[in-house]
Parts: sequence; structure tokens; C-alpha cells
Amino acid sequence: MNAGPIVVGVDGTPAGERALRWAMDEAIQRKVPLHVLNAYAYEPLADWTMTSEQDAHARSEALVEDALRAAAVGRLEFPQIIRHCVRGPAAEALEAQARGASMLVVASHSGSRLRQVLLGSTSAHCVRHATVPVVVLPPTDAQHDGAAVGAGQEAGR
Repeated sequence: MNAGPIVVGVDGTPAGERALRWAMDEAIQRKVPLHVLNAYAYEPLADWTMTSEQDAHARSEALVEDALRAAAVGRLEFPQIIRHCVRGPAAEALEAQARGASMLVVASHSGSRLRQVLLGSTSAHCVRHATVPVVVLPPTDAQHDGAAVGAGQEAGR
């Protein structure tokens, strides 16, 4: 068994939080570090809001902290946690961070086939391209009826 870290993508959605809780449990059981990653987009020429890359990075850091705080509720034991906030496409960031890891954990979001074809799917990309085992947590029933679709950043999609 690979003793490398477990990498998980979070995006501010309930599905991402479920993936984080699952990955925390697995990291505790395997006694390995947990790398928590959020990828954020920042395109200064395409972004209509007056924001800086530092603001975008700070929002990403806050998203990771909020997810960790939510996942910590009721826990007595925690793995070593390393936070990563990366500018760029989530799929590529997760794939790169997972090199040398023992596994990559992502959440699948509900969505139509057309949405996945047009916009791509982070989880599908990770399954096709990651060099480590990938765990994809399926959407819950609430997500199947659209409750969590489009609610968040890029990582874990």
C-alpha cells in the first residue's frame, strides 16, 4: 500500500464537503497526511468584477477553511492537513497535486450529459488522467434533483 498522502478537492458544495469527510476518515485510517485543494479561477481581462488575484486567493483560502471547519464537527481525531489553493483549472490542479499520492478523492456533481460534454467534468478528467487511484463519491439524492448544481468553485467537479 502506498503511504503517500490522500488528495481531496473541495469546492464549497455539499458534495465537496462529503468528499472531504470521506477523505479525512480514510487518511486517519491509513495514518497519512490529507492534502485539501481548491482551484480558483482568476482571469483579469475576462473578469467583470474589480478584484485582484490576492482577493481570489483569499476567497479560496476561506472556502478551504470553511470546508475543514464543517468536516471537523463531531470529530475527535484528525489527520495532518495540508492546504492548497491553486489558480487554474480544477482537473489539472488535482491531477498535478495527486502525483505520488496514495489516492485522489473527488465528488461527482449531478448534471446533464450536455453540461458535462460542453463544460467538461473534473471527476471524469481525474479518472481518465490521474496516475493514482481515484475515488469518486456519487451525488446524493438531493443533488440529483439539482439542489447543489452550480453552487461553488471549480475543484471536485
